[in-house]
Amino acid sequence: MNESQGMKKPHRFTDPLVVTLIASLCCLLWGSAFPSIKLGYIAFNIMPEDIGSKFVFAGYRFILAGLLLLILYRLIGKRKFALSGRQWTSLTMLGVMQTGLQYMFFYIGVSNTTGVKGSIVNATATFFSVVLAHFLYQNDKLSNKKVIGCVLGFIGVIIVNFNTDLLSFSVSFTGEGFVIAAAFIFSITAIYAKHLTSSMDVLVVTGFSLFVGGLTLALLGLLLGGRVTHFTLESTSNLVYLVLLSSAAFCLWNMLLKYNKVGKVSVYNFLIPVFGALLSAVFLGESILELKNLIALLFVSIGIYIVNRASSA
Repeated sequence: MNESQGMKKPHRFTDPLVVTLIASLCCLLWGSAFPSIKLGYIAFNIMPEDIGSKFVFAGYRFILAGLLLLILYRLIGKRKFALSGRQWTSLTMLGVMQTGLQYMFFYIGVSNTTGVKGSIVNATATFFSVVLAHFLYQNDKLSNKKVIGCVLGFIGVIIVNFNTDLLSFSVSFTGEGFVIAAAFIFSITAIYAKHLTSSMDVLVVTGFSLFVGGLTLALLGLLLGGRVTHFTLESTSNLVYLVLLSSAAFCLWNMLLKYNKVGKVSVYNFLIPVFGALLSAVFLGESILELKNLIALLFVSIGIYIVNRASSA
């Protein structure tokens, strides 16, 4: 490394405060998706057992989110999509896996388990990310601090979702098993997206991933007999919000992964179920200042702090 390389100014997305603010914003947006999707099912008259229509609904959300990012890429003066055949193939694989396959497992899994168990099991994505990063990146190895931080974060997720339902240890392959599969796919594809952003623009990677994955979900949903037709001001507004949060959250998250260690960013995933529980309480008119919510947020925050200290060492 020469002197000029050694004096290279760090990217603003590596600043600890920026990472914390943006990662927290992403998790807040994803957390808000939980009540928004439930409200969307009601607004579009989608029944709980209608998996096909849920796929179509998700497909519309991600297709539009992907198109929004690709249009933005062109509007801000970027060059045309001059990609090689190999890059097109990589983006297609990412889209089918990260958005398509992940959400297929997730939607089916969530429909076959309780919301409490689904939220907790989905938090295993952070563990998968940290462990995979250990084997794939020389500078992102596991340490005692990272393990402790992840365990504290996971305890926080359990606390915010604590319910007598947790005393039942029944596990369903197409329920909790599918949610774990979705979490694992999310972890793998997030690392793959990080690899692709080293040679392609984040807007392009995220935009095509969402578009291709959304198309996959919509086509599968239509094949299963699903339909989304009850468009009103309420249902359309709900869909527009989900489109905006998806495009913003996925793009910003991929930007953080591009410039930071996987473990440093992925640990913030523990905030998603916490924010989801808090926002669900708001939409349902419940108190968010319950003791378990505050304790959960404390555990997750301490866990994030410990992992980030370990990543910076």
